[in-house]
Amino acid sequence: MKIAVLFPGQGSQYIGMGKEFIDTVPECQSITEMAKSVCDFELNSVIADGPMEELTRAAVLQPAITVTNLICLRALQSALDSATAVTCYAGHSLGEYSALCAAGVTSVKDTIRLVERRGFFMEREGNSHPGGMRAILGLSIETVEQAVTSYDGTGIVTVANYNTPQQIVISGNQEGLDGVSVMLEQQGGKVIALNVSVANHSPLVADAISDFSDFMAGIDFKAPSSPLYFNVTAKVETAPELIREIMAKQIASRVRWYEIIMQMLADGVDTFIEVGPKTVLKGMMRKIVPKDTKVEVMQFDTPDSLQKCLEKLSIS
Repeated sequence: MKIAVLFPGQGSQYIGMGKEFIDTVPECQSITEMAKSVCDFELNSVIADGPMEELTRAAVLQPAITVTNLICLRALQSALDSATAVTCYAGHSLGEYSALCAAGVTSVKDTIRLVERRGFFMEREGNSHPGGMRAILGLSIETVEQAVTSYDGTGIVTVANYNTPQQIVISGNQEGLDGVSVMLEQQGGKVIALNVSVANHSPLVADAISDFSDFMAGIDFKAPSSPLYFNVTAKVETAPELIREIMAKQIASRVRWYEIIMQMLADGVDTFIEVGPKTVLKGMMRKIVPKDTKVEVMQFDTPDSLQKCLEKLSIS
């Protein structure tokens, strides 16, 4: 059995996420206390009580999702027996920071520090350069890329996420999104506006890269203890300085999620566990894994759903 642990990113949030682990596992509570010391706002209360409008702000959401992912990770690590080892890690967009921590590249505290600053800088760019993101369903990556390339308006738009063979996300300002959306709808695509406050993975947030790189220079990065697949390259990378560069570029680069999962399958991974709130990545897996490929796909974000995962792993 080869196990990949996957971490979700923005879009998976809900009020009260992680609460049951915080209430029952002291180590999980300590993570929330550490986050409270890093953030200059009441992160714990926003996660627990909302309101959702505050939770979805980039500067709040990025540490909130990451803290929840790390809480779930700690619960999983405590439950796994010595004979059940995780083979590799990956995280979707923001979730990549949880994967860094899981693979031993950054400490828990430094991981929270990184996403707090990343959220701050990206929210700043979102306020300066307003935009959004839209999911395109039912069309191939080639069709969407062609529409973006052939768009000749004055707006800004790019392909931001290659999630599944027929779920592509575009990102940009209103004019660019509207122009390309019309083209894609004419070709039979379904366009869905995403509930995000920033045009992530687009040129509109590129000015955050320099400031975030400067901040990362003060964070200790180690070589991953287990293979870690990166969004920007869809490959395993090991050199700490290269990882720094990749994580800076990731802000404005495409998320190559489909390519990551296909590479994991080619590398023999047969068991996938989504560790964190909701089942977004589990849902994508149904659209990615070829029909003739047998894999086990699980998800948990509560003690009950963790127990079900352990039972499938034959760990009581």
